[in-house]
Amino acid sequence: MSSAMTTAMTDLDWARLERRGMLNRAGFLAFILVFLTLVSIPVLLPYLWLLVKSFTSSDDAVSRLVMWRSAGIAALAYLGAVALCLGATRLKRPWLAWAVLGLAILLLMAIFVAPFMTLSNYRFLLTRDISGSGNTRSDLLPSVWASLGTSLAFAIAQTAIVTLVATPAAYALSRFAFVGREAFLRGLLMLHAFPALALTVAVFVQLHYMGMLNSLSAVVLVLSALELPYAIFVMKGFFDTVPWDIEMSAVTDGATRSQAFRMVVLPQVRSGIIAIATFTFLRGWEEYVLVQTLLIEKTQFTMSLYLFFVSQDHMGVDYGMVAAVGIVYLLPVLILYSFTQKYITQMSFGGIKG
Repeated sequence: MSSAMTTAMTDLDWARLERRGMLNRAGFLAFILVFLTLVSIPVLLPYLWLLVKSFTSSDDAVSRLVMWRSAGIAALAYLGAVALCLGATRLKRPWLAWAVLGLAILLLMAIFVAPFMTLSNYRFLLTRDISGSGNTRSDLLPSVWASLGTSLAFAIAQTAIVTLVATPAAYALSRFAFVGREAFLRGLLMLHAFPALALTVAVFVQLHYMGMLNSLSAVVLVLSALELPYAIFVMKGFFDTVPWDIEMSAVTDGATRSQAFRMVVLPQVRSGIIAIATFTFLRGWEEYVLVQTLLIEKTQFTMSLYLFFVSQDHMGVDYGMVAAVGIVYLLPVLILYSFTQKYITQMSFGGIKG
């Protein structure tokens, strides 16, 4: 009898502990969800405003109405997605539940938002007339496609320079011991920490005496020089994680040092190369201060300059137009991130050693 009672009490204690553990996990999960939701709201709302405003008219009352309705539908979609993620293991056909949620959201959008949407804000894709008054201002503003092409060429050139220089430099710092190596690494950190805006006047004067003002290639070289310390230091961390024995085994098997570097080491640090290339591209794509300062005559517009120009009040452009330009400005970044996000998440600074 005593043994049976002891067993029953033990089972009861285990059941109580299990319930307590489940409650603790549920409470912790709820806290994390609420915290992440509250933190995400101020980050995501500007993007929601940008998207909604780009498809609505300049009427403030209509814009506010569509914004509130869109925010409500987005909140419902978020809550539905969270509920499906939490209950996915209990659903026999989770894809069916996701399809129902998607159809419900599309139906709500079609009823409450679609009637107020317009594509007139995107007229700049077809014409230079950004004011809607028939004045093309072609002497001041190029086609948005020309600005997109200039920005792409600008960012790609900077990315190629930084990647091609940073990769062998980081390899040398990781693999070879030489006098001044530690001082060089500290200098890289100092250069990266130094505010680039403080160099604007000095760079302007230097380019003036070199005869390179109003040249897009000069801006590319300046930005590449500013980005190199960060890229080299990050790539060194990736090379540090590649075992030396792998490279030496390739050399022992008959490969030259160059072949071992290209065929053995580089594939191991592919994630790092893609990561620094992505960040460098984004830095060039979003650059405004140096472009505005060093391109005096504004004969070449990047997308940052184009967005600044159409947002000027004296042009009579409404916020819907500015939001539409902002959406076009964001699209290349979103496309790039969709292909490179898995490599960016693999970045680790813990392996960096001096």
